[in-house]
Amino acid sequence: MIPVVIIGGGASGLMLASLLPKKSAIVIESNPKVGAKLLVSGGGRCNVTNEVVSSDNYLGDKDFISSVLRQFDQNALLNWCDARGLGLISQKNHQYFCPNSAKEIVSILTKESSKQTVLLNEKVVSILSDKDGFLVQTNKQQIKSKSVVVASGGLSYPVLGASDIGYKLAQNVGHRISKLAPALVGFTLQKEQFFMKELSGSSVGNVEIKVGINSCKGDLLFAHKGISGPSVLNASLYWEKGSISIDFLPNFRWKSLSGSKKNISTLLPLPKRVMKALLEHLSIPDKPFVALSKEERDRLYELHNYTLAPAGTFGYSKAEVTKGGVSIDEIDVSSMMSKKIDSLYFIGEVLDVTGELGGYNLQWAFSSAFVCAKALNKYL
Repeated sequence: MIPVVIIGGGASGLMLASLLPKKSAIVIESNPKVGAKLLVSGGGRCNVTNEVVSSDNYLGDKDFISSVLRQFDQNALLNWCDARGLGLISQKNHQYFCPNSAKEIVSILTKESSKQTVLLNEKVVSILSDKDGFLVQTNKQQIKSKSVVVASGGLSYPVLGASDIGYKLAQNVGHRISKLAPALVGFTLQKEQFFMKELSGSSVGNVEIKVGINSCKGDLLFAHKGISGPSVLNASLYWEKGSISIDFLPNFRWKSLSGSKKNISTLLPLPKRVMKALLEHLSIPDKPFVALSKEERDRLYELHNYTLAPAGTFGYSKAEVTKGGVSIDEIDVSSMMSKKIDSLYFIGEVLDVTGELGGYNLQWAFSSAFVCAKALNKYL
């Protein structure tokens, strides 16, 4: 009987495998290679973590998240990488990336976890528990183990083998699954905003999107399907349905236009193509600012609070992560073990914890794996 079976060879599963004693675990991965999602993350360079990490960067129970992050924070992760010869580079709003390619961290995780047995192209079908442990049924064999760790990730990137197996396994043993939805993903648009599709390929820097009490800043990109970019992706984390508001000019002072005889499209700090489309949408002629009527100026000021209701999102195929998951009310924060079944653990994206764009989700994957490893090592 093997001490530990780890379901999933992604970030959290590989980190866990690397932290356990040699030959104490079997990693079961449905893909032909481990770390498939890692290889494409961060534009192929893998945004590993961030200089500033706190529970405020996550959707989920703040106390639970803080407790896990404290045990293996961004500095601990940076030190872990440094010790293995991987000096991460800080750029883009304090985000840490691999110097050259995501292959660098995948190579390290693959090497570190190679002390365990890694089964590729094998899918877990079910897990059964009894007084002696677990019987893990795959599409190829049965494996008996003392402990099982579900590190199977979410539903995003189905082309890379993402599946709902982790949620099904959790449900089958009585765990509650919070509502699942694509997150860190672009928005599709209602008919009223279809004009934005014609701006595909254009972008606006430093907008501010508000979703309820949450504010998301960054670039906005116009795409064929709708709108995307960092600000939109973060906004999707907090949006469920209803309206959002976009401030296209968050730092702009309208007083600077007082008395100007230049056309509006040349005065406002937005790309001319975008500016002209917005003016047409707001029924404002492109004329000198001084020539605008009060009603036209009021409509122009809507660029500070442009309200729209997204039709939906681009879906799991374009989503960075899945929000929702195994309810953390039913997880022991000190070990990541199920409160329902002893020796059954959940780590990473499968849990109902989702981070903003910027390395937060990988940090969560590594932190939760560390907490789980610490608990498992006590009896291993």
